[in-house]
Amino acid sequence: MNVSQLLAQCLENEKVAYIFGLPGEEIIPLVDALNDTSIRFILVRSEEAAAFMADMYGRITGKAGFCLATLGPGAINLLLGVADAHTDSAPLVALSAQVGLGRIYKETHQVVDLVSMFKPVTKWADTLLTPGAVPEMLRHAFNLAQSERPGAVYLALPQDVASMPAAPSLRPLRVHPVHVAAPDPEQIARAAAVLNAAQTPIILAGHGAARHQAQAALIHFAEKLRMPVATTFHGKGVFPDDHPYALGTMGFMVHDYVNFGFDQADVIVSVGYELQEFAPARINPQADKKIIHLHRTAAVVDAFYNVTVDVAGDIPAALDALAAQVSPRPGLVAAEQKIRCLLREELEQGRHDASYPLKPQRLVADTRAALGREDFVLVDSGAVKMWMARLYPTYRPNTCLVSNGLSTMGFAVPGALGVKLARPQQKVLAVTGDGGFLMNSGEIETALREKISFVILIWVDGSYGLIKWKMKMQLGRFSHVDFGNPDFVQYAESFGAQGYFIREAAELLPTLHQALSQDTVSVIACPVEYSENTKLTEKLEHLADPSKIKCPDNDKMSVPER
Repeated sequence: MNVSQLLAQCLENEKVAYIFGLPGEEIIPLVDALNDTSIRFILVRSEEAAAFMADMYGRITGKAGFCLATLGPGAINLLLGVADAHTDSAPLVALSAQVGLGRIYKETHQVVDLVSMFKPVTKWADTLLTPGAVPEMLRHAFNLAQSERPGAVYLALPQDVASMPAAPSLRPLRVHPVHVAAPDPEQIARAAAVLNAAQTPIILAGHGAARHQAQAALIHFAEKLRMPVATTFHGKGVFPDDHPYALGTMGFMVHDYVNFGFDQADVIVSVGYELQEFAPARINPQADKKIIHLHRTAAVVDAFYNVTVDVAGDIPAALDALAAQVSPRPGLVAAEQKIRCLLREELEQGRHDASYPLKPQRLVADTRAALGREDFVLVDSGAVKMWMARLYPTYRPNTCLVSNGLSTMGFAVPGALGVKLARPQQKVLAVTGDGGFLMNSGEIETALREKISFVILIWVDGSYGLIKWKMKMQLGRFSHVDFGNPDFVQYAESFGAQGYFIREAAELLPTLHQALSQDTVSVIACPVEYSENTKLTEKLEHLADPSKIKCPDNDKMSVPER
């Protein structure tokens, strides 16, 4: 047995089901060794896409996605997706080849200091220098990637080490489940005292709540204490958007409706929130609010997130323990009810808007109507992300997926492959702008070859729409953001995929239904009217007080029985 064969055994021991990668000559021994395992190798068209697939697979399953590349340019191409996973707290292990030990220390062909390159965007980066280190380093890599806070790990495999003999005594190490500590009762009591004294508390649910199955406990907590709940972009769905206490999603680039809930709050109950999700100055600009931090790990603080009580431990257990010691408040106040009304009204207006090109609100509404409550949508970065994150109603955690820590363009198409492999029974839709689509559209061939079915919806405007939007906001003009596009229908069909072009608003929803019902890859191109961008930001800038806006009486919803 050689090192590559031992590595393959260790990967199988970690229950790796898929490896996303692109072979190179220096990694041939490991790629060959995988043929003797149960692991399915997904051959991709770029290493960047391999990392995005592993990234999204890890986000959905909680188990580290695994991506593989050769040395030099192959490893460098992995870097973007690895960094995306790490900044989004997704478990991922990346492995690439490296030159042999005989020339790793000197200037030579394809030598790059890969470990130094990956260190800033991983929890750990190192080189497998000896056969005896393989079982320990692989076990450590997966343990680190999957433990709180999850993130990325990188290992380099020198070419000569890959073929070295491994002693018969070397075996994969046992995988132990991780015990999650219960919250400290004293900290729970301190938090309860702060919350019982609060006048206008609000809950902010973040990525940690979504990762750690906190939905049931969060709903119980909010209903018992009658508190409104906002989520981050990564927390979307951990509190259902059709619940009467849901205020929507926090993180839009200007002062949005949901911000008013935080403006009036005196206490913020932060459930699984992490600083990279958005700057806490957005919800605590005067640094005067009391903050109760509930997470598996202690809070990372800054001047605007100066935590009053830090409750570290199992999140659902902390919510249940705190709920038992806090008295209910009266219920939603008028301003909180108006926030819900404004969001629903905006989406409803879009649902019935027949203009063409389609307004973003119509695209969001029809996307929601086409997908089930537990189906998945991946939303690429750009103007499309701003609209979907704000308006797309989400009911289950991690079913509306964005790149937020790094806000990477081009992740949605390859990421959809990783999600579909993780949840093959659910429908998967990648929503992307035309700029982001062409960055990794070659993975359509990968999906067809591997028989992985999903749908791509392209918002077509012929520009980098978010940059144009921000240029208009900041400068009053824009430049160097417009480009041309191929015929998207012919482009899709050239791969053997289905292609559709939307020519009127009424076509979008039935086309989505048709494409999502087919067992193939489909590409739907839909022109979008982005003049709505400027209208939205101007509207929000002049929205001084949402409590003064009149809403229908039927907005006063009762708490559903569960």
